[in-house]
Amino acid sequence: MEQLSQSTIEFIRAHSRDDVRLLALQAPRYPDVDMPAAIVQIAGRQAAANKIPSWQSIEELWYPRHLSMEQCSSEITAQYKSTLADGETLTDLTGGFGIDCAFMASRFRKVSYVERQEELCEIAKHNFPLLGLKHITVYNEDGVAHLQKMEPVDCLFLDPARRDNQGGKTVAIADCEPDVQKLEPLLVEKGRTVVVKLSPMLDIFSSLRELKYIRQIHVVAVNNECKELLVVLQKETKSPSEGSGEVWVSCEQAVNNFLTEPFVFTYSQEKKAQCPLAGEVENYLYEPGASLLKAGPYRLLGARFGVKKLQANSHLYTSDTLVDFPGRRFRVLEVSGFGKKELKQLLQGVDKANLTVRNFPASVAELRKKWKLKEGGDVYLFATTLDGDRHVVIKCVKA
Repeated sequence: MEQLSQSTIEFIRAHSRDDVRLLALQAPRYPDVDMPAAIVQIAGRQAAANKIPSWQSIEELWYPRHLSMEQCSSEITAQYKSTLADGETLTDLTGGFGIDCAFMASRFRKVSYVERQEELCEIAKHNFPLLGLKHITVYNEDGVAHLQKMEPVDCLFLDPARRDNQGGKTVAIADCEPDVQKLEPLLVEKGRTVVVKLSPMLDIFSSLRELKYIRQIHVVAVNNECKELLVVLQKETKSPSEGSGEVWVSCEQAVNNFLTEPFVFTYSQEKKAQCPLAGEVENYLYEPGASLLKAGPYRLLGARFGVKKLQANSHLYTSDTLVDFPGRRFRVLEVSGFGKKELKQLLQGVDKANLTVRNFPASVAELRKKWKLKEGGDVYLFATTLDGDRHVVIKCVKA
């Protein structure tokens, strides 16, 4: 990436909040400005304002093209990854824009950033010193080639590319590049701890079947949207307490750039847990957060928080008194079956609502159309199935 001219830098500063689509049309008015470069930087700054707020104030930072910004981690998820390992040495084999490397680097004395795209390496070389990260060495190399010749380190990090040759998204481990399943024996030889970012769409049990050395799974949701699935690989467990070989799962919910207390469990605990089913919907309704819905500790949620499950497959919970549940909490106003009169009474005066279906034979779109409901408002409707296969609609407001 070439150094920007002073006129281009001043243009970026003056138009940092403007619509880049409109700026592109005005290029003839600014002959001294490298407009394509300026637009990339302005768009990058605007994306960073939401994704990496702590970097926003550093005007000298360079940003990559849109696709790299779209695929990079947010600050809150990068901060979370920085808690997963520490030590003397870290190597990031898939450097990208460098957000994960930058935040993880704070826990290590010597860091290697590896990236095969020359432009991203130039950006990393420029940005890391501005962020106070002078202990990171940038390598413009293929990650697998670097892995094969490198010395062992305390931590390896990989974020395999999840796009095929046509640009379409892929999910399966074997379809990502590099193929972590194929490289796993070498990864755990070269890294005492290996942290791998997988697709949040990947079935967790697929990763457990396909990767031999998984010790931990971390599911990270941001503002109730599942964003990252991280696995920690280790050839040897770190302590006798981890010696059973059982994988533990941590469900993390980040809200408004703050990390909450994680819900940690094992699947053997889930299998043994007892969760009572509710005969009827009680005063309060609970919907687990996105990371919990992804990981599936459904019995444990009932056992640990003293709530009852509506039905074995509905994944909604209820209680008479309000509890501090890890997800959305609602106060129940009314419960209706699907009889015409019942529904008419429940929907009386409701022209818009937040509609959710859980274990129910119709979709949100179908019900919204049938009931002529706009989206939004303060009312929440849950169409679901109770024990005994009874279909109901639960009308509630946030608790």
